[in-house]
Amino acid sequence: MSDRVKRSCSPSRVLMSENRERDMKKGSKAAIVCCSNGQRHTGKAVIDKLNSTLLELGLIPVFGRHIYEDDSVFSGSGKERAEDLMAAYQDDDIKVIFDISGGDIANEILPYLDYECIAQSDKQFWGYSDLTTVINAIYTKTGKPSVLYQVKNLVDANGKQQVQNFSNTVFENGNDLFSFSCHFVQREQMLGIVTGGNIRCLLKLAGTEYWPDMNGKLLLLESRSGEVPQMVTYLSQLKQIGVFNKISGILLGTFTGMKERGCTPDIVALVKRYAGEELPIAVTEEIGHGTDSKGIIIGKALQLHVL
Repeated sequence: MSDRVKRSCSPSRVLMSENRERDMKKGSKAAIVCCSNGQRHTGKAVIDKLNSTLLELGLIPVFGRHIYEDDSVFSGSGKERAEDLMAAYQDDDIKVIFDISGGDIANEILPYLDYECIAQSDKQFWGYSDLTTVINAIYTKTGKPSVLYQVKNLVDANGKQQVQNFSNTVFENGNDLFSFSCHFVQREQMLGIVTGGNIRCLLKLAGTEYWPDMNGKLLLLESRSGEVPQMVTYLSQLKQIGVFNKISGILLGTFTGMKERGCTPDIVALVKRYAGEELPIAVTEEIGHGTDSKGIIIGKALQLHVL
């Protein structure tokens, strides 16, 4: 424990705010879309609460046509869900896009997106988990940053704190939503443009035109589900496609399933095994699938070092 205290990195070293677009203001319209699995009708009360909360914050939610499950997990075809997203990009009155979904099927929409239109837009896409695919595809095809964050956190178990962090960051020129604590478990500093997100979902892009260039990047990895066998599979694939030889460092978020089950080896030991002893590795408990999770910008530079 003492080693971790000495090797802690300060939240002030997260260099995000000075380059972040701040187009959202009181009265701005915010698109709500579902690019991955449709929302269950039994969860409508949560969506209604989110709508009310955003209105109270001063944003005007504009819901896409395909939000709720209609056929199995689908709220619409891949093309239809992509059209919802592109409609938000093409509407000049909309200033930000919040994806409230997660699951498995977001990569289905990627061929239907107009990346030239996205590249010309100043609005940011926000989503997490399976939206790792869309976020990294947007960065790869356009160079545009997106926010890895689930906006439904505003109305979940830690909603009061999340609302405070969100309001501070979006409306008050603060950085609470993106300021997180971490500690180093290998080496002492890292710097690079952040790529990645959910490890399982990121690897859906491997071998496609949407896979990000990993040279010099800082790779964020987190996971909700999965135990040791699944992580070995994912880490082996990352090693076999040469990722660990290209990146500048690894930031590990929460690996919820592994922690809940007390898996051994733990994720840090596994990452060290596959990434090697030279690569900087830092760990944070504040980015991932928890309702208390902070946001992080994929496609922007991040610098961390030991205090």
